[in-house]
Amino acid sequence: MAASGNRSSTLGSQERLRYAEFNPNSADRGEADIDRRLGGTLIAVGLGVAAAAFAGRYAFHLWKPLGQVITESAKKFPSASISSYYKGGFEQKMNRREASLILGISPSASRVKIKAAHRKMMVLNHPDKGGSPYLATKINEAKDMLESSTNQ
Repeated sequence: MAASGNRSSTLGSQERLRYAEFNPNSADRGEADIDRRLGGTLIAVGLGVAAAAFAGRYAFHLWKPLGQVITESAKKFPSASISSYYKGGFEQKMNRREASLILGISPSASRVKIKAAHRKMMVLNHPDKGGSPYLATKINEAKDMLESSTNQ
């Protein structure tokens, strides 16, 4: 008997939880209370958006003079030291300096270094492997120029 009494109280509490929205005590919170909470949330969101807008406006006003300073500093910075690539095209007639720049070795390199650099460049730029025929010709010309000048 005591067990059935506990069971009915357990079922009663479960029933109360299941239908809590219909509980007369929960109905005491009127629609006005819900509207006040919703209104407070909307005001907080609006103030947050306004604060973000003012912060963005301040950042844009601050950025203008800062951008000019950065641009002026960048113009003073030597641009040749940024890139390790040779600026400009090929000369009409190849000289030792240009040949050494193409192969990436010093102008007074030995025959062995010239051959190794030529092989490395041709592996990377061979026309059969998708490289440019013009570049392959210039690499071969650079090798011939440096080899002919080391013989003399």
